[in-house]
Amino acid sequence: MDKEKLEKVKSVIRDVPDFPSKGILFRDLTTVFKDGEALGIIGEELHEMYKDLGVTKVVGIEARGFVGASILAYDLKAGFVPLRKPGKLPADTIQKTYQKEYGTDTIEIHADAIDENDVVIIHDDVLATGGTMAAAYELVKSRNPKKIYINFIIELSALNGRALFSDDIDMRSLIVY
Repeated sequence: MDKEKLEKVKSVIRDVPDFPSKGILFRDLTTVFKDGEALGIIGEELHEMYKDLGVTKVVGIEARGFVGASILAYDLKAGFVPLRKPGKLPADTIQKTYQKEYGTDTIEIHADAIDENDVVIIHDDVLATGGTMAAAYELVKSRNPKKIYINFIIELSALNGRALFSDDIDMRSLIVY
């Protein structure tokens, strides 16, 4: 990874105190997404990370995860698969309900989106407590792909989201706070 380029990305991330609730420092990537140079760096760094791994599908988690996942899928010449909230996908789906820090949530993927021939990256913008990604991983894993990689633009290490995953899962983040 090019640390100098990633410092440029970090310099564009907006910190929003007390969002979504008091005491939370939200790392806002919308400022990165609207900056062409920073967005380009993310695309280059993600591509460099996965270019030789035979990836066939990139799963993006609604909604901010769609940005990096789409760029990565395009650059890798892989398919893009949206992982969404219930009722948003038009065909047969499978779903997973999971616990969040402030209640439960459910995510869905098309039942035919992933198969045993796929090498998959699951991408989201931020790893915080890890609940959403753990549910996404279980959904994708249930389709029995050859390999699953997990990727984030930002990882908030103090929230220990990695603890939800076994050490044998290949999990990578561009920027770690």
